[in-house]
Amino acid sequence: MAFWTENFSGGGKDPKRNFRFTVQITGLSSAAGTGAESSIVWYAKTATKPGYTINSVEHKYLGHTFNYPGSVTWSDVDITVVDPTDPDVAGTLAQKVIEGGYVIPANTNVQQTISKAKAVSALQSVIITQIDSDGQPVESWTLWNAFITEVQHGTLDYTSDELTEYTIKFKYDWAQLTDASKTDHFTTTTTSS
Repeated sequence: MAFWTENFSGGGKDPKRNFRFTVQITGLSSAAGTGAESSIVWYAKTATKPGYTINSVEHKYLGHTFNYPGSVTWSDVDITVVDPTDPDVAGTLAQKVIEGGYVIPANTNVQQTISKAKAVSALQSVIITQIDSDGQPVESWTLWNAFITEVQHGTLDYTSDELTEYTIKFKYDWAQLTDASKTDHFTTTTTSS
């Protein structure tokens, strides 16, 4: 039955809504306090959900073309946040890049570089959750081995009274989708022989 034909007084469910979401970055909780609630990025404005592309490979035989599925490539995730001053988003993001191993090359003795292990450890986990009208999770995306690849600090403009926004781009190895029934998708399952 279509959601718009349901009797909502009888417990019908609303469809998923774009404005009902949270972003959680557990590596930020140390700056904001302790616990899962302190890692909620309450100043998040927009978030792209993970997407993927399944590459294909062609095989030609005589006058025919056959296509085979190839590797799966996950799309980057962009999260736009406003800068509330406390916490200072610019400073927090700079600290995460430093924790990832980046050191300004002030002299020739600086030989440390960014590593994946440090960059992933700095963020810990990135989770985008769509919620219902009661604040309960409808679907949740966990980005595995996520790290920051780009930060745009926005544009200052004397003619604008908009809030200052930053855009953060994340790369990750894969995403795990958990739906409202607590079913995990895109997870490894083993079969016994």
